[in-house]
Parts: sequence; structure tokens; C-alpha cells
Amino acid sequence: MKFATKLVHYDVSPGDPFHPMATPIYQTATFEQDFGDSFGPYDYSRSGNPTRRVLEDQLARLENGIRAFCFSSGMAAIATVTRLLKPGDEILADWDLYGGATRLFQQLKDHSGVAVRYVDASNPEILASQISPATRLVYVESPTNPLLRVIDLQASARIAHENGLHLCVDNSTMSPYLQNPLELGADIVIHSATKFLGGHSDVTGGAVVVKDEALAAQIYSVQNAEGTALGPFDCFLLLRGLKTLKLRMDAQQSSAGQIAAQLSEHPKVSRVYYPGLPDHPSSATQKLQARGAGSVISFQAGSPQAAKAIAENLRLFAIAVSFGSVNSTIGIPIKMSHASTPVDLQSSRAIPSDLIRMSIGIEDCGELMQDLDDVLKLI
Repeated sequence: MKFATKLVHYDVSPGDPFHPMATPIYQTATFEQDFGDSFGPYDYSRSGNPTRRVLEDQLARLENGIRAFCFSSGMAAIATVTRLLKPGDEILADWDLYGGATRLFQQLKDHSGVAVRYVDASNPEILASQISPATRLVYVESPTNPLLRVIDLQASARIAHENGLHLCVDNSTMSPYLQNPLELGADIVIHSATKFLGGHSDVTGGAVVVKDEALAAQIYSVQNAEGTALGPFDCFLLLRGLKTLKLRMDAQQSSAGQIAAQLSEHPKVSRVYYPGLPDHPSSATQKLQARGAGSVISFQAGSPQAAKAIAENLRLFAIAVSFGSVNSTIGIPIKMSHASTPVDLQSSRAIPSDLIRMSIGIEDCGELMQDLDDVLKLI
């Protein structure tokens, strides 16, 4: 079954005699049991809920995993993966990550006894050389946020597995439509479902997808114990948003390619970061492991003042910290989405102070391009 068909053809309500076209919202905390000494398939929504299970099964299907787990946020999903480690273990992470992830990793270092080291994972030789006896998890995003570097996921998986480690990939910028890290060798895939999976800026959620039963059991144990599962109504919203994932991303990615090309030729723009551009240093790797370059673009405006003026004067780009919505958004990472990055990492990763990150929506591409051109002429 092709991806577009998978998005809308699945069992939306297993066992329901009324055969609804949309998954019902099981907005209940508890489920009545038939017997006093045993449980049925559902007993307490923290532990399992029919609406959530449909969503989780669909995400596992789309990512070609065996189990998926949906959480109250992308950060809750990341935090759950870190619970797989114990004091003395180490996460080896690429240095270009979402600011919230690096903030969480700093807390792990300070309070949980789990070490975190950052490396340039875009270079497989460097990644391999930095693995230590304490390393248990390799953690990357691809493309990265906000510099849109591309990590060779097959090479990263090979290096991780040769050393008996797990590879975890945050796939939020691509979605399962454009990239499937599990097929490339990853063991764990994370999504901020708030972004492309939901796609409408109306739900906060996260997901973890795995291809191993033992990992699935560990993830479920933590999710159930800590109570971080996504609520039924939010699951319903995500199921609805997922159905248009391909349609949305086709339009967004098409516009992003045109806008990135326009910006790369603009005299007021000093540099464009977009893996779909021919001069991107890892465009060949992106083509090998993904089915497109996505719809997130970063560029340098020349100065922090210019970046601020661009963000505040655009008519069709809302200033917002997230990405992946049907509405185009814009932000200055060093001041917004990555402001919580620990100070020592901020200085070492060197996110440019004039960097702007844009997420292209489904608006008319010509109008978006005109909006950008009009503002850039004023800077």
C-alpha cells in the first residue's frame, strides 16, 4: 500500500460494531471490568486507551516499526528515551539539537548521573572515534535544528551497532512521509508530533517508535509508570491531522524549494541552509536517505538587527518557536527555540546571531516570496 493510501486506509476503530469512519474519542479515565480478579484489554487510560492505541498503531505502521507510543509532548518522548539509561551511562549526541533537548540533557548530567557529550555526528569518523566504554546511546536529528545539517543515518547506525549501542533519531523535521530512520538502521525514532504529524498548531504531542520488542517493553514500562501518555482528545486531533500529511508536505516542500532558491540568490542574504539546494554540503546524503528536503529553511540576515526587522515586518510569517504547521512561521533560534541551550554549548555550537529559521506553510508560494522580497528590500 502506498503512503498516501496508508494515511487514510486503516482500522480506525478495531472491534466497533458500528464501523465509524473516524476513531471515536474514548474520553474516559477508567474502564469497567467484567471480573473482579482480572483485567480486560483496557482498565485505566494512563495505561492504555483505545483512541491512543489506534494512533500508536498507525504511527508504527507509517514508520515501519513494531510499536509506537504517544506522549504529552515531544519533550516527554525524549525524556522517556533517556530513562533507558542508568547512572554512569553516556549519551553521545550530535551538537546541533533542539534547545529543549540540550536543556534536558544538561539536567541529566546535573541530577541523574547520566553523562552527555556532544560531537560532530555528520562526520562518521569523528562519531566513531568519540565512542567511549560508557556510551550507551547515540542521539541525532537529521536534518538538524536549526542549521539543517544532514547526518548519515546508515553510517551512524552501523557505528552504533558495531559498538553494541542504540541509535536514536529525532525525525521531526522530515516526518515518516519523507524519511524512515528505522529502515536505515536506527533503533528508536522520536517525533515532536506537535509539528508535521499534527500540522495545524492545535495539539502538543510526542511519539516514540521502535522495531524491537524488548525496547518496546521498556518504553511502555516508563510511560505507564510516569503517566506521560497523550490524552484521548489530543490523539483524535493527531489522527485527523495525519490524514493530510502527504498533501500538506507536498505543498510545503514545493514552496520551500522555490523560496530557498530565491533566498540563495538574494543580495541581502549571506547564507541559506537548506538540504535541497545543490550547494548544500550533504545534499547527496539527503537524497540517498530521504524523499525530499522538507519545508524548514534557515538563513543568515547579515546582522541580529536585520534578523529582528525581517521577523517583525513580514505579513504572512507568524513569529513562533515551533515549525511544521499549515501556517508559515519564522523565528530567531538563538533568542527563541534555542535560547535554553546551556551557555557552554551555545558558544561551542556557534549558532549565528543573525540566523533566521522559517517553516513554510501551505499559503500561495508567490505571495510568500513577494512578502520576503518586500521586507528584504527595506533592510
